[in-house]
Amino acid sequence: MLRLLYFLRLFKTRRTLLYLHNFFTSILKPITNLIAKIMPNQSDDHNSDPPPPPFDPSKPSIPISYPINSLEDLDSASYFTSFHYPFNKSTVPLHPPNSALPPRPRLLVCHDMQGGYVDDKWIQGGHNSGAYAIWHWYLIDVFVYFSHNLVTLPPPCWTNTAHRHGVKVLGTFITEWDEGAAICKKLLSTKESAHKYAERLAELAVALGFDGWLLNLEVKVDIGQIPNLKEFVSHLTQTMHSSLPGSLVIWYDSVTIDGELSWQNQLNEKNKPFFDISDGIFINYTWKEAYPKLSARVAGDRKFDVYLGIDVFGRGTFGGGQWTTNVALDVIKKDDVSAAVFAPGWVYETKQPPDFQTAQNRWWALVEKSWGIVQNYPKVLPFYSNFDQGRGNHISIDGAEVLSTQWNNISSQSFQPFLECVDDPTSNTIDVHVDCSEVSFSGGGNLTFKGTLEAKAYVSTRLFLGELFMGGLPVRFTYSVKSEGNSQVGLSLEFSSEMEGKKKLLLASQETNQFSSKFDETIVLHQPTKSETAPGWVIQESNISMNGYTLTEIRAICYRKQPENSEHKSEARSKTIQDPAEYFAVLGHISISTSVQNTEFPPSTSWIVEGKDVEWGGSQGSKTLSLKISWKLKDGWSSRFPRYNIYVEKLKKQAVRPQGRKLEIPALAPPNARNGKTEVAGEYLGESQVEAFYVSDFIIPSAISSLKYIIQPCDSGGASQVLDDAPFFQFNVEGQ
Repeated sequence: MLRLLYFLRLFKTRRTLLYLHNFFTSILKPITNLIAKIMPNQSDDHNSDPPPPPFDPSKPSIPISYPINSLEDLDSASYFTSFHYPFNKSTVPLHPPNSALPPRPRLLVCHDMQGGYVDDKWIQGGHNSGAYAIWHWYLIDVFVYFSHNLVTLPPPCWTNTAHRHGVKVLGTFITEWDEGAAICKKLLSTKESAHKYAERLAELAVALGFDGWLLNLEVKVDIGQIPNLKEFVSHLTQTMHSSLPGSLVIWYDSVTIDGELSWQNQLNEKNKPFFDISDGIFINYTWKEAYPKLSARVAGDRKFDVYLGIDVFGRGTFGGGQWTTNVALDVIKKDDVSAAVFAPGWVYETKQPPDFQTAQNRWWALVEKSWGIVQNYPKVLPFYSNFDQGRGNHISIDGAEVLSTQWNNISSQSFQPFLECVDDPTSNTIDVHVDCSEVSFSGGGNLTFKGTLEAKAYVSTRLFLGELFMGGLPVRFTYSVKSEGNSQVGLSLEFSSEMEGKKKLLLASQETNQFSSKFDETIVLHQPTKSETAPGWVIQESNISMNGYTLTEIRAICYRKQPENSEHKSEARSKTIQDPAEYFAVLGHISISTSVQNTEFPPSTSWIVEGKDVEWGGSQGSKTLSLKISWKLKDGWSSRFPRYNIYVEKLKKQAVRPQGRKLEIPALAPPNARNGKTEVAGEYLGESQVEAFYVSDFIIPSAISSLKYIIQPCDSGGASQVLDDAPFFQFNVEGQ
């Protein structure tokens, strides 16, 4: 039936869907039963594979995110005893914590992508570099993870990256069709049951680290149970607020106060009673042009809590959605209420040309033009971005590539740049984009600048819009660049002060007289240092003191290095250096921190590392190993790290790597064969945001006697612990 629902996206309204569902169910069910009786299974038992066993969340397996599909499972709290539960906790706190939404029109984005739990269900990451992702977080206030399951729990990857960008995340509680009506009847049977299930939902949100719920009851409710429905909504809202200040419960415009399933498409007397006991209402998307203003009038001083729905697929939505989604946004913004954009994955699902990344940037540019930017960063220190979108074709650490295969993990997204979409690429000499295929300094992404540039020209590209107050301590700006020829990348920093006004600084590798007049001051970066482990990368660094100012903007400046002496200058003029020349540079990362923010990583002896849930497999002399590795700091250490890189070192019989000898990470070469060295090499397995990692079906060569699993803590400023000092777990495989 889910496939049928996807097909029925072509139809205009949910009311049509409801009629069609009942019609097809009444006709197809008897036919299906008849076919089952007269045509037994014709498959050849000897040639067909047995069906996979049903999913058992209590048994160890690759960690996944999954929904709850029955009130019985919700009531039993069995989710908390699942093997997968510890992996599903988000670890990135919202900043600022416990904050209310700003008093202005807001943008809510409702996910609804291919039924949910697709590539994003793999908590430790998947293997699809083309997986769906969102990276325009600076345009979003609230993100809802949506599916057609009873209780939709957001995969932690979405909560982690949304929180990193200042965006609240909601799960979804939905009831639909006949099954949903039966669920509502049970849930609302008494006031006590309504309270009980509300508390179960609140417990899940708090335990998993997301910020509340969208309530979507798409069924008719008995008029006698409306008081208990109000109890359910009110108690959930109050319980969420007391458990998690700043949390949200938003009601969907579906059931009315008289129990009818009747979408009002505006805030009025039929749905306002639910609005009054929750934090907002998501208005159905088939509203008319006058409805936003009418809804604002009914909401009074809570008009920003009214979210007018827009279906990007365009199913009866005002303005048509798709590439004219901005038409509805303009009307909503004009009437000073909030917007709820439903199913922005339309760009991905319908394969909009020319490719997903280009089409996605173009579509969100329409949103930015209508709605404007709603998030700003950096706001606090340390600040770090490697431009990773949470998907790619390789992974690098400090300039060294450790993985050369496809991957996806939205948790890996760092702060995303505020890149401006250029409609006409020929109007700019430099194309700027996040590149998941070009070499990276850190993670799987970078910022690539490519085009042509005249000798004395420069191109300025917006990277970040911040609200970072500069205190008395000097602030260190560090970034990595890889370039060709005389292509150079500098940083433009704009500061503001109520007393001193605006000030613009240029960070550059040399004096740039050709355009330095555009800036108040040019700061020549420290003598560049080349990374030992990353050939071609240059690390640029400078300390800046701007006490009392606020950093408001960071831009990349593309320019060409000029000859340093008069002889070279004369030669350059003779070669018509004024003519445009090819320009190519890659920005690997940007880091901003104070001198006191250097992380002290605890030594390996400060950790307790364990291996559990061991399972062996394989055949004919080849072993495979699955196990869960968990770690925690001993008493006395309070450090908590946002991310851990996981490696394994395969140790041969009687071959122990001496303490102090550097562990190699040669993902691109077989063990014992890189640079002629004979020591056993380490292999990158992945990363974890929680203090556990599950190794699944790891193949163990016959010559290996033990495995050393190394956990490398990483801080929020991009630094990571030296591998030789990192905690580890050694597992003997001989005789197993």
